[in-house]
Amino acid sequence: MSACYCEAFATSTLMRGILKDARLTAEFVLLQDVGMKATIWHNPNCGTSRKTLTILQETPGIELTVVEYLDRPPSAEELAQLYRDAGLTPQQGLRLRGTNAEQRGLPSASDREVLAAMAAEPNLIERPLVETEKGARLCRPQDVVREIL
Repeated sequence: MSACYCEAFATSTLMRGILKDARLTAEFVLLQDVGMKATIWHNPNCGTSRKTLTILQETPGIELTVVEYLDRPPSAEELAQLYRDAGLTPQQGLRLRGTNAEQRGLPSASDREVLAAMAAEPNLIERPLVETEKGARLCRPQDVVREIL
């Protein structure tokens, strides 16, 4: 093999690598510039919620809104929409541990009753809920959030 051919091949391969890196960098910058809005319905006392929040904060290009839902509970209508977008029933979004939901019969109650109870007593909402333009998820475990980023 001639030295010219080897040098041309090496230069060609190097240029393809540089162009690929430049294209990936441009795509990354474009994604950062466009940004994605995300809202987390967050409980700062919950480890899974804190870990999900960290993932969102460390993801480049995320315009994040944090709603501490125990202080600002979502309405029954907001919850209904979040659960529809997540493909869940309100009963699937019901927090059982550490609540009186089971004693009150909420796991077998109607959607309307569950949503009304959650809006009135936000500790009944399983957390964290995250919403982006790609959908909504109940992020348990926390890495589920990556499905909508």
